[in-house]
Amino acid sequence: MIIERGFAIAAALLTLAGQASASDKKYGPGVTDGEIKIGNTSPYSGPASAFSMVAKAGEAYLRKINAEGGVNGRKIRFVSYDDAYSPPKTVEQTRKLVESDEVLFVFNALGTATNSAVQKYLNAKKVPQLFVSSGAAKWNDPTNFPWTMGFTPSYQNEGRTYAKYLLKEKPGAKIAILFQNDDFGKDYLKGMKEGLGDKAVSMIVAEEAFDVLEPSIDSHIVKLKATGADVLFDVATPKFAAQAIKKVAELGWKPLHLMSYVSASIGSVIKPAGFENAQGIISAAYFKDPNDPKWKDDAGLKELNTFLDKYYPEANRSDTLIVNGYNTAELLVHVLKQCGDDLTRENVMKQAASLNNVELGMLLPGIKVSTSPTDFAPVKQWQLMRFEGTNWQLFGDVIDGETRE
Repeated sequence: MIIERGFAIAAALLTLAGQASASDKKYGPGVTDGEIKIGNTSPYSGPASAFSMVAKAGEAYLRKINAEGGVNGRKIRFVSYDDAYSPPKTVEQTRKLVESDEVLFVFNALGTATNSAVQKYLNAKKVPQLFVSSGAAKWNDPTNFPWTMGFTPSYQNEGRTYAKYLLKEKPGAKIAILFQNDDFGKDYLKGMKEGLGDKAVSMIVAEEAFDVLEPSIDSHIVKLKATGADVLFDVATPKFAAQAIKKVAELGWKPLHLMSYVSASIGSVIKPAGFENAQGIISAAYFKDPNDPKWKDDAGLKELNTFLDKYYPEANRSDTLIVNGYNTAELLVHVLKQCGDDLTRENVMKQAASLNNVELGMLLPGIKVSTSPTDFAPVKQWQLMRFEGTNWQLFGDVIDGETRE
Protein backbone atom coordinates (compact mmCIF):
# COMPACT_ATOMS: atom_id res chain seq x y z
CA MET A 1 0.00 0.00 0.00
CA ILE A 2 2.83 2.37 0.93
CA ILE A 3 4.66 1.41 -2.29
CA GLU A 4 1.51 2.04 -4.37
CA ARG A 5 1.04 5.45 -2.74
CA GLY A 6 4.69 6.27 -3.52
CA PHE A 7 4.16 5.46 -7.21
CA ALA A 8 1.02 7.60 -7.26
CA ILE A 9 2.85 10.58 -5.76
CA ALA A 10 5.73 10.17 -8.23
CA ALA A 11 3.32 10.00 -11.16
CA ALA A 12 1.51 13.12 -9.93
CA LEU A 13 4.80 14.99 -9.61
CA LEU A 14 5.81 13.98 -13.15
CA THR A 15 2.45 15.18 -14.46
CA LEU A 16 2.84 18.52 -12.70
CA ALA A 17 6.38 18.86 -14.02
CA GLY A 18 5.15 18.19 -17.54
CA GLN A 19 2.40 20.77 -17.16
CA ALA A 20 4.89 23.33 -15.83
CA SER A 21 7.22 22.63 -18.74
CA ALA A 22 4.41 23.01 -21.24
CA SER A 23 3.28 26.25 -19.62
CA ASP A 24 6.77 27.70 -20.13
CA LYS A 25 6.06 27.71 -23.86
CA LYS A 26 4.13 30.65 -25.25
CA TYR A 27 3.08 30.54 -28.87
CA GLY A 28 1.57 33.09 -31.21
CA PRO A 29 -0.13 32.33 -34.55
CA GLY A 30 1.85 30.11 -36.89
CA VAL A 31 3.93 28.46 -34.16
CA THR A 32 3.98 24.83 -33.01
CA ASP A 33 6.55 22.67 -31.26
CA GLY A 34 8.04 21.90 -34.66
CA GLU A 35 7.43 24.98 -36.83
CA ILE A 36 7.52 28.79 -37.04
CA LYS A 37 5.54 30.20 -39.96
CA ILE A 38 6.59 33.63 -41.25
CA GLY A 39 5.33 35.69 -44.19
CA ASN A 40 6.84 37.83 -46.94
CA THR A 41 5.88 39.77 -50.06
CA SER A 42 8.28 40.43 -52.92
CA PRO A 43 8.13 41.51 -56.59
CA TYR A 44 8.71 38.17 -58.30
CA SER A 45 7.11 39.68 -61.40
CA GLY A 46 6.72 43.16 -62.86
CA PRO A 47 9.16 46.03 -63.42
CA ALA A 48 10.99 45.56 -60.11
CA SER A 49 11.36 41.77 -60.35
CA ALA A 50 15.16 42.03 -60.07
CA PHE A 51 14.65 42.93 -56.40
CA SER A 52 13.16 39.48 -55.75
CA MET A 53 16.77 38.39 -55.29
CA VAL A 54 16.46 39.65 -51.70
CA ALA A 55 13.63 37.24 -50.84
CA LYS A 56 15.21 34.37 -52.78
CA ALA A 57 18.48 34.70 -50.89
CA GLY A 58 16.62 34.91 -47.57
CA GLU A 59 14.55 31.83 -48.38
CA ALA A 60 17.69 29.90 -49.28
CA TYR A 61 19.34 30.89 -45.99
CA LEU A 62 16.31 29.70 -44.01
CA ARG A 63 16.48 26.38 -45.91
CA LYS A 64 20.06 26.10 -44.70
CA ILE A 65 18.97 26.73 -41.11
CA ASN A 66 16.22 24.09 -41.43
CA ALA A 67 18.68 21.56 -42.82
CA GLU A 68 20.86 22.18 -39.77
CA GLY A 69 17.97 21.45 -37.39
CA GLY A 70 16.08 24.75 -37.34
CA VAL A 71 15.96 27.27 -34.51
CA ASN A 72 15.60 25.79 -31.02
CA GLY A 73 14.33 22.59 -32.66
CA ARG A 74 11.73 24.32 -34.85
CA LYS A 75 11.83 24.56 -38.64
CA ILE A 76 11.05 27.91 -40.27
CA ARG A 77 8.29 27.87 -42.85
CA PHE A 78 8.75 30.84 -45.20
CA VAL A 79 5.53 31.79 -47.00
CA SER A 80 6.30 34.34 -49.71
CA TYR A 81 3.89 35.85 -52.25
CA ASP A 82 4.38 37.93 -55.39
CA ASP A 83 3.09 41.50 -55.07
CA ALA A 84 4.57 42.69 -58.41
CA TYR A 85 5.72 45.86 -56.56
CA SER A 86 2.12 47.05 -56.57
CA PRO A 87 0.80 48.48 -53.26
CA PRO A 88 -2.81 47.23 -53.80
CA LYS A 89 -1.42 43.75 -54.46
CA THR A 90 0.76 44.01 -51.35
CA VAL A 91 -2.34 44.80 -49.28
CA GLU A 92 -4.14 41.76 -50.71
CA GLN A 93 -1.22 39.38 -50.17
CA THR A 94 -0.40 40.68 -46.69
CA ARG A 95 -4.01 40.21 -45.57
CA LYS A 96 -3.81 36.66 -46.90
CA LEU A 97 -0.62 36.03 -44.92
CA VAL A 98 -2.13 37.36 -41.69
CA GLU A 99 -5.75 36.21 -41.93
CA SER A 100 -5.54 32.97 -43.95
CA ASP A 101 -2.00 31.67 -43.46
CA GLU A 102 -1.85 33.04 -39.90
CA VAL A 103 1.87 33.79 -39.97
CA LEU A 104 3.63 34.86 -36.79
CA PHE A 105 4.97 37.99 -38.50
CA VAL A 106 5.91 39.54 -41.86
CA PHE A 107 9.63 39.55 -42.58
CA ASN A 108 11.81 41.59 -44.97
CA ALA A 109 9.01 42.56 -47.38
CA LEU A 110 10.42 44.76 -50.11
CA GLY A 111 9.68 48.34 -51.13
CA THR A 112 8.84 51.70 -49.61
CA ALA A 113 5.42 52.27 -51.20
CA THR A 114 4.43 48.62 -50.77
CA ASN A 115 5.33 48.47 -47.08
CA SER A 116 3.73 51.87 -46.49
CA ALA A 117 0.47 50.47 -47.84
CA VAL A 118 0.30 47.82 -45.09
CA GLN A 119 2.07 49.55 -42.19
CA LYS A 120 -1.09 50.82 -40.48
CA TYR A 121 -2.89 47.50 -41.04
CA LEU A 122 -0.08 45.41 -39.52
CA ASN A 123 0.29 47.77 -36.56
CA ALA A 124 -3.46 47.73 -35.92
CA LYS A 125 -3.35 43.92 -35.97
CA LYS A 126 -0.20 43.95 -33.79
CA VAL A 127 1.68 41.84 -36.32
CA PRO A 128 5.46 42.51 -36.47
CA GLN A 129 6.58 44.08 -39.76
CA LEU A 130 10.16 43.03 -39.25
CA PHE A 131 13.33 44.19 -41.06
CA VAL A 132 11.55 46.04 -43.86
CA SER A 133 13.62 45.98 -47.06
CA SER A 134 13.68 49.73 -47.72
CA GLY A 135 15.84 52.64 -46.63
CA ALA A 136 13.01 55.02 -45.73
CA ALA A 137 13.38 56.74 -42.35
CA LYS A 138 9.72 56.05 -41.47
CA TRP A 139 10.48 52.50 -40.31
CA ASN A 140 12.20 53.90 -37.22
CA ASP A 141 9.16 55.32 -35.44
CA PRO A 142 8.50 53.08 -32.42
CA THR A 143 6.15 55.61 -30.81
CA ASN A 144 3.64 55.64 -33.67
CA PHE A 145 4.45 52.28 -35.27
CA PRO A 146 5.68 49.93 -32.52
CA TRP A 147 5.29 46.84 -34.74
CA THR A 148 7.44 48.07 -37.65
CA MET A 149 11.25 47.89 -37.87
CA GLY A 150 13.59 48.43 -40.82
CA PHE A 151 17.09 47.05 -41.29
CA THR A 152 19.33 49.13 -43.55
CA PRO A 153 20.61 52.57 -42.56
CA SER A 154 18.03 55.11 -43.73
CA TYR A 155 18.47 57.57 -46.58
CA GLN A 156 18.25 60.31 -43.96
CA ASN A 157 21.01 58.64 -41.97
CA GLU A 158 23.19 58.49 -45.10
CA GLY A 159 22.60 62.19 -45.76
CA ARG A 160 23.78 63.01 -42.23
CA THR A 161 26.89 60.86 -42.84
CA TYR A 162 27.94 62.97 -45.85
CA ALA A 163 27.25 66.15 -43.87
CA LYS A 164 29.58 64.99 -41.09
CA TYR A 165 32.29 64.32 -43.65
CA LEU A 166 31.93 67.79 -45.19
CA LEU A 167 31.96 69.57 -41.84
CA LYS A 168 35.22 67.83 -41.01
CA GLU A 169 37.00 67.86 -44.37
CA LYS A 170 35.49 70.80 -46.25
CA PRO A 171 33.80 73.16 -43.77
CA GLY A 172 33.78 76.06 -46.24
CA ALA A 173 32.03 74.04 -48.94
CA LYS A 174 29.43 75.53 -51.25
CA ILE A 175 26.99 72.66 -51.76
CA ALA A 176 24.63 72.19 -54.70
CA ILE A 177 22.02 69.49 -54.19
CA LEU A 178 20.36 67.58 -57.02
CA PHE A 179 17.53 65.46 -55.67
CA GLN A 180 14.69 63.31 -56.90
CA ASN A 181 11.40 65.05 -56.12
CA ASP A 182 9.86 62.27 -54.01
CA ASP A 183 10.17 60.77 -50.53
CA PHE A 184 13.44 59.10 -51.51
CA GLY A 185 15.11 62.37 -52.49
CA LYS A 186 13.56 64.39 -49.68
CA ASP A 187 14.84 61.96 -47.03
CA TYR A 188 18.43 62.53 -48.22
CA LEU A 189 17.89 66.29 -48.34
CA LYS A 190 16.52 66.29 -44.79
CA GLY A 191 19.46 64.19 -43.56
CA MET A 192 22.03 66.51 -45.13
CA LYS A 193 20.39 69.56 -43.56
CA GLU A 194 20.14 67.87 -40.16
CA GLY A 195 23.80 66.88 -40.33
CA LEU A 196 24.96 70.39 -41.27
CA GLY A 197 22.81 71.93 -38.55
CA ASP A 198 23.11 75.71 -38.29
CA LYS A 199 25.62 75.74 -41.15
CA ALA A 200 23.11 74.38 -43.66
CA VAL A 201 21.87 77.86 -44.54
CA SER A 202 25.33 79.16 -45.43
CA MET A 203 26.80 75.99 -46.97
CA ILE A 204 23.91 74.93 -49.25
CA VAL A 205 23.85 77.32 -52.19
CA ALA A 206 21.30 75.51 -54.38
CA GLU A 207 18.62 72.82 -54.23
CA GLU A 208 17.43 71.46 -57.56
CA ALA A 209 14.58 68.95 -57.70
CA PHE A 210 13.85 66.79 -60.73
CA ASP A 211 10.99 64.48 -61.64
CA VAL A 212 11.59 60.82 -62.47
CA LEU A 213 9.47 61.23 -65.62
CA GLU A 214 11.96 63.70 -67.11
CA PRO A 215 13.99 62.12 -69.93
CA SER A 216 17.17 63.97 -68.95
CA ILE A 217 18.53 65.97 -66.04
CA ASP A 218 21.22 67.76 -68.09
CA SER A 219 19.53 71.18 -67.73
CA HIS A 220 19.52 70.80 -63.94
CA ILE A 221 23.26 70.08 -63.88
CA VAL A 222 23.95 73.15 -66.05
CA LYS A 223 21.93 75.27 -63.62
CA LEU A 224 23.78 73.90 -60.58
CA LYS A 225 27.22 74.48 -62.13
CA ALA A 226 26.30 78.14 -62.65
CA THR A 227 25.94 78.61 -58.87
CA GLY A 228 29.69 78.28 -58.38
CA ALA A 229 29.24 75.29 -56.03
CA ASP A 230 32.32 73.19 -55.32
CA VAL A 231 30.34 70.21 -53.93
CA LEU A 232 27.59 68.33 -55.77
CA PHE A 233 25.34 66.13 -53.64
CA ASP A 234 23.74 63.83 -56.22
CA VAL A 235 20.58 62.13 -54.93
CA ALA A 236 19.25 60.12 -57.83
CA THR A 237 18.36 56.59 -58.83
CA PRO A 238 20.76 54.79 -61.24
CA LYS A 239 19.55 56.11 -64.62
CA PHE A 240 19.78 59.74 -63.55
CA ALA A 241 22.97 59.29 -61.52
CA ALA A 242 24.71 58.02 -64.67
CA GLN A 243 23.42 61.06 -66.58
CA ALA A 244 24.71 63.40 -63.87
CA ILE A 245 28.21 61.90 -63.92
CA LYS A 246 28.39 62.25 -67.71
CA LYS A 247 27.09 65.82 -67.79
CA VAL A 248 29.39 67.02 -64.99
CA ALA A 249 32.36 65.69 -66.98
CA GLU A 250 31.07 67.15 -70.26
CA LEU A 251 30.81 70.61 -68.66
CA GLY A 252 34.33 70.39 -67.27
CA TRP A 253 32.90 70.99 -63.79
CA LYS A 254 35.15 69.65 -61.02
CA PRO A 255 33.07 69.58 -57.81
CA LEU A 256 33.53 67.10 -55.00
CA HIS A 257 30.83 64.69 -56.17
CA LEU A 258 28.88 62.92 -53.41
CA MET A 259 26.53 60.23 -54.71
CA SER A 260 23.86 58.25 -52.87
CA TYR A 261 24.67 54.62 -52.18
CA VAL A 262 21.54 53.56 -54.08
CA SER A 263 23.41 54.48 -57.28
CA ALA A 264 26.86 53.19 -56.40
CA SER A 265 26.55 50.19 -58.72
CA ILE A 266 29.54 49.83 -60.99
CA GLY A 267 27.56 47.83 -63.54
CA SER A 268 24.44 49.96 -63.88
CA VAL A 269 25.83 53.44 -63.15
CA ILE A 270 29.62 53.84 -63.26
CA LYS A 271 30.33 51.75 -66.34
CA PRO A 272 27.62 53.39 -68.52
CA ALA A 273 28.78 56.84 -67.36
CA GLY A 274 32.42 56.02 -68.12
CA PHE A 275 35.07 55.01 -65.60
CA GLU A 276 37.13 58.07 -66.57
CA ASN A 277 34.23 60.36 -65.61
CA ALA A 278 33.66 58.75 -62.21
CA GLN A 279 37.11 59.17 -60.70
CA GLY A 280 37.01 60.64 -57.19
CA ILE A 281 33.25 60.29 -56.65
CA ILE A 282 32.43 59.59 -53.00
CA SER A 283 29.64 57.31 -51.79
CA ALA A 284 29.11 55.07 -48.76
CA ALA A 285 28.69 51.39 -47.87
CA TYR A 286 27.73 49.33 -44.84
CA PHE A 287 28.30 45.77 -46.06
CA LYS A 288 31.08 43.94 -47.85
CA ASP A 289 30.82 43.84 -51.63
CA PRO A 290 31.31 40.15 -52.54
CA ASN A 291 32.74 41.25 -55.90
CA ASP A 292 35.51 43.32 -54.33
CA PRO A 293 38.88 41.49 -54.43
CA LYS A 294 39.82 42.92 -51.03
CA TRP A 295 37.44 40.45 -49.33
CA LYS A 296 38.60 37.29 -51.13
CA ASP A 297 40.15 35.84 -47.95
CA ASP A 298 37.51 37.20 -45.58
CA ALA A 299 35.81 34.64 -43.34
CA GLY A 300 32.38 36.24 -43.82
CA LEU A 301 32.62 36.08 -47.61
CA LYS A 302 33.87 32.49 -47.51
CA GLU A 303 30.84 31.55 -45.42
CA LEU A 304 28.53 33.33 -47.86
CA ASN A 305 30.06 31.52 -50.83
CA THR A 306 29.83 28.14 -49.10
CA PHE A 307 26.15 28.82 -48.42
CA LEU A 308 25.52 29.84 -52.03
CA ASP A 309 27.33 26.78 -53.38
CA LYS A 310 25.02 24.46 -51.48
CA TYR A 311 21.69 26.26 -51.14
CA TYR A 312 21.53 28.83 -53.94
CA PRO A 313 23.96 27.79 -56.71
CA GLU A 314 21.93 29.50 -59.45
CA ALA A 315 22.30 32.95 -57.84
CA ASN A 316 23.90 35.75 -59.83
CA ARG A 317 26.81 36.42 -57.50
CA SER A 318 27.54 39.82 -58.97
CA ASP A 319 24.20 41.02 -57.56
CA THR A 320 24.76 42.57 -54.13
CA LEU A 321 21.04 42.19 -53.35
CA ILE A 322 22.04 38.69 -52.25
CA VAL A 323 23.81 40.26 -49.28
CA ASN A 324 20.64 42.09 -48.21
CA GLY A 325 18.65 38.85 -48.09
CA TYR A 326 21.51 37.00 -46.40
CA ASN A 327 22.14 39.63 -43.70
CA THR A 328 18.49 40.00 -42.72
CA ALA A 329 17.91 36.24 -42.59
CA GLU A 330 20.99 35.82 -40.40
CA LEU A 331 19.69 38.51 -38.05
CA LEU A 332 16.20 36.96 -38.03
CA VAL A 333 17.66 33.66 -36.83
CA HIS A 334 19.49 35.54 -34.07
CA VAL A 335 16.20 37.14 -32.93
CA LEU A 336 14.33 33.82 -32.97
CA LYS A 337 17.07 32.19 -30.91
CA GLN A 338 16.71 34.98 -28.35
CA CYS A 339 12.96 34.32 -28.22
CA GLY A 340 13.51 30.82 -26.88
CA ASP A 341 10.12 29.15 -26.26
CA ASP A 342 8.27 32.48 -26.00
CA LEU A 343 7.29 32.78 -29.65
CA THR A 344 4.56 35.37 -29.31
CA ARG A 345 4.32 38.43 -31.52
CA GLU A 346 4.98 40.62 -28.49
CA ASN A 347 8.20 38.80 -27.61
CA VAL A 348 9.43 38.81 -31.21
CA MET A 349 9.26 42.62 -31.18
CA LYS A 350 10.75 42.78 -27.69
CA GLN A 351 13.76 40.71 -28.78
CA ALA A 352 14.14 42.59 -32.07
CA ALA A 353 14.27 45.79 -30.01
CA SER A 354 16.91 44.35 -27.66
CA LEU A 355 19.86 43.74 -29.99
CA ASN A 356 23.26 44.68 -28.59
CA ASN A 357 26.23 44.99 -30.97
CA VAL A 358 25.32 41.91 -33.00
CA GLU A 359 27.93 41.06 -35.62
CA LEU A 360 26.88 39.73 -39.03
CA GLY A 361 29.40 38.09 -41.34
CA MET A 362 28.83 40.41 -44.31
CA LEU A 363 28.69 43.77 -42.53
CA LEU A 364 31.81 45.91 -42.84
CA PRO A 365 34.30 45.64 -39.96
CA GLY A 366 33.22 47.86 -37.07
CA ILE A 367 29.58 48.00 -38.15
CA LYS A 368 27.28 46.20 -35.72
CA VAL A 369 23.56 45.83 -35.14
CA SER A 370 21.98 47.50 -32.12
CA THR A 371 18.40 48.40 -31.21
CA SER A 372 16.39 49.47 -28.18
CA PRO A 373 12.71 50.11 -27.37
CA THR A 374 13.22 53.70 -28.56
CA ASP A 375 15.56 52.94 -31.48
CA PHE A 376 14.25 50.77 -34.32
CA ALA A 377 17.22 51.37 -36.67
CA PRO A 378 19.30 48.17 -36.51
CA VAL A 379 22.15 49.45 -38.72
CA LYS A 380 23.19 53.08 -38.29
CA GLN A 381 26.78 53.21 -39.50
CA TRP A 382 28.50 53.75 -42.84
CA GLN A 383 32.00 53.80 -44.20
CA LEU A 384 32.77 56.22 -47.00
CA MET A 385 34.27 54.99 -50.26
CA ARG A 386 35.92 56.76 -53.19
CA PHE A 387 35.88 55.55 -56.79
CA GLU A 388 39.43 55.01 -58.02
CA GLY A 389 40.42 53.24 -61.24
CA THR A 390 37.75 50.61 -61.74
CA ASN A 391 36.69 50.01 -58.13
CA TRP A 392 35.41 51.64 -54.96
CA GLN A 393 38.04 52.09 -52.25
CA LEU A 394 36.90 52.33 -48.63
CA PHE A 395 38.50 55.10 -46.57
CA GLY A 396 38.28 56.76 -43.16
CA ASP A 397 36.58 55.57 -40.00
CA VAL A 398 33.10 54.13 -39.62
CA ILE A 399 30.62 57.03 -39.24
CA ASP A 400 27.42 56.83 -37.19
CA GLY A 401 24.77 58.73 -39.11
CA GLU A 402 22.25 58.66 -36.25
CA THR A 403 24.17 60.60 -33.64
CA ARG A 404 23.95 64.40 -33.60
CA GLU A 405 27.17 66.12 -32.75
